[in-house]
Amino acid sequence: MVWPLPSRPKYSPLPGQDAPAIAKKLNLAARLRRNRKAEWSRRLVRETALSADDLIWPVFLCEGEKTRELVASMPGVERLTIDLAVRAAVEAAELKIPALALFPLTPQHLRNEAASEALNSENLVCRAIRAIKKDVPGVGLIADVALDPYTSHGHDGILRGDKVLNDETVFVLAEQALNQARAGADVIAPSDMMDGRVGAIRAALDKENFEDVQILSYAAKYASAFYGPFREAIGTGAILCGDKRTYQMDPANSNEALQEVAQDIDEGADIVMVKPGLPYLDIVFRIKDRFEVPVFAYQVSGEYSMIMAAGINGWIDGDNAMMESLTAFKRAGADAVLTYFAPRAAKILREMA
Repeated sequence: MVWPLPSRPKYSPLPGQDAPAIAKKLNLAARLRRNRKAEWSRRLVRETALSADDLIWPVFLCEGEKTRELVASMPGVERLTIDLAVRAAVEAAELKIPALALFPLTPQHLRNEAASEALNSENLVCRAIRAIKKDVPGVGLIADVALDPYTSHGHDGILRGDKVLNDETVFVLAEQALNQARAGADVIAPSDMMDGRVGAIRAALDKENFEDVQILSYAAKYASAFYGPFREAIGTGAILCGDKRTYQMDPANSNEALQEVAQDIDEGADIVMVKPGLPYLDIVFRIKDRFEVPVFAYQVSGEYSMIMAAGINGWIDGDNAMMESLTAFKRAGADAVLTYFAPRAAKILREMA
């Protein structure tokens, strides 16, 4: 279909003719541009403020010592060995970033269908938690609870045939959460989307006197195309069998997110999260508007990589786009944002202070 060209406005002069006279003054009592006339004025009326206090830094872990492994699809992001993850925590403390979220690249020979490495007290995440807490105790540590970094098939739960089993998975997740709490995790973050896992984890933690360990529930996690680079980073992209649509949410649904959040709050979640972030700001807004609980959002790997790629190629101003995107999370109602931009954004915020 060929779209018709818009007709020429009547007031547009023809070639060779003078433009019609324009009124020198409009009779406007309200001129909204007045408050935008200068930086000092824009600052005074700014409705949303972003600070380092709003940022959580996701960190990918790998085995070894003094090693950084580039994540090809995430420019500027690296997997870190534990010794370097400790240094990242020191940097986070210096930049006033409150917390790190840890995600492991589990070696293939330690993966199996039962995800048994998730329950190993000497697994990569548990060793990293102990090392960071020893040297940088003031930085919060968020431990991901899901089985996909540990399964040989890449799913977040126990697989039977082509079905991810809910209840059997929940029992393993509760044990995984205990394993991380014993290592010193401050926050347990179930990202698996199994029904009933928050209640089971809360009961398991309380039974072992971990009442002060918080639960950050990935309450509204969608089956999204934006997770690809993350799956490369943790080594599940190439091994994932099928997809995750039987347990992660349909991107077309909004009311269902409210049901998921209500259920997780009832089961003991202290904080709820929306994932992905920017494509789901309407969900962030609805949850914050409905529930009186902290709401976090995850600016996921695909969101990060799009901004980085466009910035590297000169298609957009990368730093300004980064800061604009993070401000949008806050404007929508997010109390904090998990973002791979955390250290970069915190440095800019420090320079602006």
